[in-house]
Amino acid sequence: MSAAEVTGERTRRSGEEATRAPGDRAPRRISTRFLRSELGLIFGRRRNQAGMGILAAVPVIIAIAVKVSTPRPGRGPDFFASITSNGLFVSLAALTLEMALFLPLAVGTIAGDSVAGEANIGTLRYLLTVPVHRTRLLAVKFAAIVIFSIVATLWVSLVGAAAGLALFGGGEMTLLSGSQIGMGQATLRVLMATLYLALCFASLGAIGLFISTLTEQPIGATISVVILNVMSFILDSIPQLSWLHEWLPTHWWMSFGDVLRDPIAWGDMTRGLLTAAGYALVFWLAAWARFSTKDVTS
Repeated sequence: MSAAEVTGERTRRSGEEATRAPGDRAPRRISTRFLRSELGLIFGRRRNQAGMGILAAVPVIIAIAVKVSTPRPGRGPDFFASITSNGLFVSLAALTLEMALFLPLAVGTIAGDSVAGEANIGTLRYLLTVPVHRTRLLAVKFAAIVIFSIVATLWVSLVGAAAGLALFGGGEMTLLSGSQIGMGQATLRVLMATLYLALCFASLGAIGLFISTLTEQPIGATISVVILNVMSFILDSIPQLSWLHEWLPTHWWMSFGDVLRDPIAWGDMTRGLLTAAGYALVFWLAAWARFSTKDVTS
């Protein structure tokens, strides 16, 4: 189903609800129809499906490259050095590589297209005249961004685990602290690391949602999100700006490796989640403040 057809269908359904006589209306209840429609639009687009394919290609390439290469002690991150001992490390290695560009780009694309894309193809005005309340629209858009962030990050982790276990097998996992845990505990910790990163990416999506309310060009919003992400990494690498580091949106992302310590080091991960929540709240409210007063003409 095309974007126009999906938008037309959700417009029609919302219109039916809006034109019912007061006595004919069913008791008010929370409906997920709008959210399901939005998710269908996101995951049904071929460009997004192609993007998910690219995300999945990275862990496969990592697994194959490690399998056919000669190990070099002391070269590369610990996750790469540990892949041959347990295939689950492919997931962590893939997340480490993709967190800098590929996953933020995927989330930025969805976030940048959320409002600007509707305005660009002329469907935003029709959504708002159904009527769909602007606050509800922004809430649904952000919920879809969060869900996509979780699905995309889990997808990378799942493909990495499948490729790694197929080529290197499983068994006990040696943690960064040197102790070992069983396969069940190892799987749980990889899942925890994945969800932690997914929530961090969702906060980047909130920034993208705000930028999307400022323009009618989704590609411009996407590029802005990517630039902000790259700039955050650059600023985080400058020692003279150490006072700024802990406030940057990407500073705590690498803390996902703390789940592989014994015991789990919750300190930095907690600060990372609080920072992500802060960015999500501030920029969603900024998006609401902008969008609630915006003159929508397309």
